[in-house]
Amino acid sequence: MQASWNKIKVMLEMIKFEHSVFALPFALMGALLAGRGWPELPILLWLILAMVAARTAAMGFNRIVDHRFDAANPRTAERAIPAGAVKLWEAWLLVMLAALLFFFACYMLNPLALLISPLALGLAFTYSLTKRFTWFCHVVLGLALALSPLGGWVAVAGSLEGYPWLLSLGVALWVAGFDTVYACLDAKFDRDAGLYSLPACFGSRRAFRLAGLAHLLAFACFVIIGLMMSLHIIYGLGLAVAAGALIYQHRAVSPGDLSQIKLSFFTANGLISLVMFAATWLALVVGG
Repeated sequence: MQASWNKIKVMLEMIKFEHSVFALPFALMGALLAGRGWPELPILLWLILAMVAARTAAMGFNRIVDHRFDAANPRTAERAIPAGAVKLWEAWLLVMLAALLFFFACYMLNPLALLISPLALGLAFTYSLTKRFTWFCHVVLGLALALSPLGGWVAVAGSLEGYPWLLSLGVALWVAGFDTVYACLDAKFDRDAGLYSLPACFGSRRAFRLAGLAHLLAFACFVIIGLMMSLHIIYGLGLAVAAGALIYQHRAVSPGDLSQIKLSFFTANGLISLVMFAATWLALVVGG
């Protein structure tokens, strides 16, 4: 029993399970906006299950297809698969089970959720391969996570009618921006290994500037969403906190000093997603 529990903990660490905080709040935000309030409990539970399962499958797939690069990179050599803590077949089993759970959860939600589920998971899987041939990989990851609020909307509404597409655009730009900054950690390794990323192809300074532009545009999208959806001023307070978190992560790290990048990446961006969700919820509670 202890060995099984230890294996589960290793696999959860392998996929960074706690990082579900990046996408899940935006899925819940989409659900809140679709129904102007909390969805019914069964829908909420199936939505959460779908989101967690999709991310588990996508991260497991990423660890599998990148395990040779991870083994060669000193920063990632101790990850579970290259270190031998998780066997490839165990990782594949995790991916397949999570994918099946994701499709089942979408089936339990509604026909449209099931119809778009292969696209959502396929895009998430595709991201793991794009770094081999294009620096556009950061945008692909952004597009994959941009389906989170759309999925939350579809889970409640059962259609895309009235969906605020700028919300997905904002999420895509936000994710592409912070993934670009994080990729600076591996810029030299990526160049040496023949992998593509904005920092590897264009240098960290240009990558930082492009990430800053992406975050500026993302923030503009989030502001417009509040106006489009007639959200209470409380949403604006959430935007102010999100703006502060965006500014913090760009001031805490620089192309010449990446020592605080992990704190910036996880703390600031986790805060942004949680605050955006909480601000939307409170705005709907107060303003309807």
